[in-house]
Amino acid sequence: MDVIIPAPHKLKVVSHHQYDPHESFSPSSVNPSPLDQFETWFTEVQGIVDEPEAMCVSTVTASGVPSSRFVLFKELDSRGFIFYTNYTSRKSKELQENPRAALAFYWKAVSRQVRVIGRVEKIGREQNEEYFKSRPVGSRLGAWASPQSTVVEEGELRDRLDKVKEQFGVNGSEDADIPLPDFWGGWRVIPESSSGLENLRACTIVYDTSASRVRPMTIPSGRSSDWLHRTLMP
Repeated sequence: MDVIIPAPHKLKVVSHHQYDPHESFSPSSVNPSPLDQFETWFTEVQGIVDEPEAMCVSTVTASGVPSSRFVLFKELDSRGFIFYTNYTSRKSKELQENPRAALAFYWKAVSRQVRVIGRVEKIGREQNEEYFKSRPVGSRLGAWASPQSTVVEEGELRDRLDKVKEQFGVNGSEDADIPLPDFWGGWRVIPESSSGLENLRACTIVYDTSASRVRPMTIPSGRSSDWLHRTLMP
């Protein structure tokens, strides 16, 4: 990347990266279901893309103020995309105020990105507990110790972590029975439209649903075939 600094506190990126298409795709070559198509793409990039599970989540407050951050995509089920977080975090508060989100994956190594727009819902406790138990002990302790998105004083997080370790009898790095906090769990983003962009010179395949055109609150199951998919100019 070539960067010119023309004046103090200013940056200008002057390089132009030329994306080289690895392959082409069209509505006839993709799966009728956006979730099935994502599963195919995600499987293909394993071992090729660094951290393909890195996912940008964008939320909007009730007054229309947007915010974005990267989280780790954890599961794709028959309804949508799942990630886990603290339910008192900024993103969770915004999702409760305005239960819609946009997701984006960028896989530079294969010149492809995936975008998803949809409504959200919380994951059930049983599924939350199953995932929480699979996390490393340090991550489970951190969930209890960190009141996410709140101001922290120097050394406070370390002190909170020490108290949580004492609370649950954790000594060193050995495993321990650490229960799921009531304020922690998953969100599912149920796609209403989804698109995959191969590169800047290729097409974008957009999935949409005919049902949503007539009845906006009626969205087909993510893996059903009741989807329209069209090509947009890059």
